[in-house]
Amino acid sequence: MAFQRLRLWLGIAALLSQLALGQSQAPPSSSSSSSSKSKSSLPHRKPDFEPGAVVNGIYRNPTLGLSCRIPAGWVLRTEEMNARNEDAAAPSANDGRVLLAAFSRPPDARGEDVNSSIVIAAEPQSAYSALKEAAQYFGPLTEVAKAQGFTVDQEPYEFAVGPRTVVRSDFHKDIGTRVMRQATLAFIANGYAISITVIASTEDEVRDLVDNVAFAAAKPSGRPAK
Repeated sequence: MAFQRLRLWLGIAALLSQLALGQSQAPPSSSSSSSSKSKSSLPHRKPDFEPGAVVNGIYRNPTLGLSCRIPAGWVLRTEEMNARNEDAAAPSANDGRVLLAAFSRPPDARGEDVNSSIVIAAEPQSAYSALKEAAQYFGPLTEVAKAQGFTVDQEPYEFAVGPRTVVRSDFHKDIGTRVMRQATLAFIANGYAISITVIASTEDEVRDLVDNVAFAAAKPSGRPAK
């Protein structure tokens, strides 16, 4: 199924492939992104979607009923990821945003191993021509992953995480002697396609990062869904 655009995910996928290997210099970190409590929002634009916040090492978004524990010592780069995607893609008010971007080391620091990461993003369903369920989101997502050199390890499948049913697909990319492994979970909520992507070098680490994601009953945001 062809959708109108996949701008945010395209930007995230390309950037993660670079940052995971320390191949792209990230912007300087800000105090808000490195503090123990951080809210993600696009600059100069009032969010129309509750971004959630990181407090005491746990990202929580009550509107989605979503939480994600961030491993100790990881760095937050949510606002920087949004700024980079905005600069690269010049998104309109209808485009999505990164809700959480966390890395095992600063993205501008080179290392021998893959820079493990967790990225949670929200894209409005209105950005697509016929997106009705999460499984459809993996059509264009898989195309983008393949274009970035990833191979599909696991076709999209549904599974339950607490009260929420999500769709997951797994990929890997060989880079010399290293392997970059990616798992993406997606679901539809409040008129948005929500994606949770983890990148690591081993299947065990991918599993551990996915296990950090949890769901509870969602709370009304007080904002109209778009």
